[in-house]
Amino acid sequence: MTRFPGYPFASRWFAHPARAGLRQHYVDEGAGEPLLFVHGNPSWSYLWRRPILALRDRFRCVAPDHIGMGLSDKPAAGDYLHTLASRVDDLDALTSHLIADRGAPDKGWTLVMHDWGGPIGMAWACRHPGRVARLVVLNTAAFPNPHGERARLPLRLPLWLLGDTALGARLILRHNLFARGATWRPLGVRRRMPALVREAFLAPYDRPEHRMAIQHFIQDIPLRPRDPAWPILDGMGRELHRFADRPALIGWGLRDPVFDPAMLACWRRHLPRARTHVYPRAGHYVLEDAHEQLVPAIGDFLEGNG
Repeated sequence: MTRFPGYPFASRWFAHPARAGLRQHYVDEGAGEPLLFVHGNPSWSYLWRRPILALRDRFRCVAPDHIGMGLSDKPAAGDYLHTLASRVDDLDALTSHLIADRGAPDKGWTLVMHDWGGPIGMAWACRHPGRVARLVVLNTAAFPNPHGERARLPLRLPLWLLGDTALGARLILRHNLFARGATWRPLGVRRRMPALVREAFLAPYDRPEHRMAIQHFIQDIPLRPRDPAWPILDGMGRELHRFADRPALIGWGLRDPVFDPAMLACWRRHLPRARTHVYPRAGHYVLEDAHEQLVPAIGDFLEGNG
């Protein structure tokens, strides 16, 4: 058994020239049309283990860990800007490296996104719309919250508490509460995670200095126009119509406490051709709760939209 069950992949690293050589870890398995898997917070490429295992015999599966996450380098706050813009630049640099130096094609990419992977991945797609052939959307958003002001007030207090107070820093950095909570029922999953799987999700965040990116992701959530990441998120929402002609699959856990049916409806308006699969008993980590149905659905979608 590997250190991370169900994750028997060779590790690769890309040293970012613009980041003083900070190394970004990624998985690059299989051959064929490229699939780009973009995770969110507080997960890492381990989230994608099942679709990669199922698809690497037919597709090239690329799954990076964001800087500060997973097996990537974990810089201190002063050595890296943990912002949405930085994440998009990192993804752009990595994929450009794969295209220029590792034989990846310039077109025909399928973008697979979850959680913060939606804003990061779609911002990258807006830079390179000609590269993107298909979209797979899993409990994420790439537009301002459709609830508007009604959503901001309930979210503002917990986000302020976790992101901007000494108590929040203690809970996230010392006690790893955010990453642990994402593996618990009913916050992140509706099915109990096996102990070894839960340990694998948490393994990269084994001490406080390795949890900085988790806290900064929370601090960077844009709720209002004056928030730093708002212009990128708002711009993406205005650009999504450019992808309405792309084949798309939406896989959605309906028991997600944050990415709710209103966000699903927003995706369906933006992507009218999308094939939608909803899982009434699945939570935020829909690939953990509904993998028996969702992974084959992704494979069927890719095969049917070559």
